[in-house]
This record gives sequence, C-alpha cells and structure tokens, in this order.
Amino acid sequence: MITANKETKLKDSLRQAGVTVVEFGANWCPPCKVLLPILDGMDHEYGGSVTFVKVDCDESPDFAAEFSIMSLPTVVIFHNGEPVDKLVGLRSKEAYQTIIARYI
Repeated sequence: MITANKETKLKDSLRQAGVTVVEFGANWCPPCKVLLPILDGMDHEYGGSVTFVKVDCDESPDFAAEFSIMSLPTVVIFHNGEPVDKLVGLRSKEAYQTIIARYI
C-alpha cells in the first residue's frame, strides 16, 4: 500500500488507467485501524491490478479538503484518475470488492 503525504502527491499515486483505492484515515481512528489490514490484504489479492493508497488526514489535510472528507475512514475509488465512488465509514471487505469489480 502506498502512503501519500506532503512529499508524495496524491495525484502522482493515482493510476491513469485502471483503479486506485484511496483510504483517508488517521492513526487515532479505531475504525481506520480495522480497515487498514482489510485493504492491505486486498492489495495483495489484486496483485498490482488495483493500486491502494493510504492518506493520513492529520498529516495531509489538503488532500482531505480537496475530496471533501468529513468522516473517517472514507474510501474514494478512482477509475482512470477520476473519483467515481466514495464509501464513508467502515464497510465489509465484500462492499469494497463489489465497488472495485464495477471498474476492473
């Protein structure tokens, strides 16, 4: 999983062709701590066909503001570099897989 921060621009991490899953969270957020292992496992399952990016909203508030992130965790799905879906709050692994399947 890629970590986007001030030095690594989020837009540089987005796949221009294909699917990118961006998790907006924070280290202090309990649901975020539950979600990260789920997304990390999915990162391995998809074997590089989907890019997974983590954004710590405390370290990169500009990224969070750019995508109107109001609650943590929020997962934004990008297809060909454009945001196409947003899931607010902790969801099941199957919920994320269903959304990703729409775009791959």
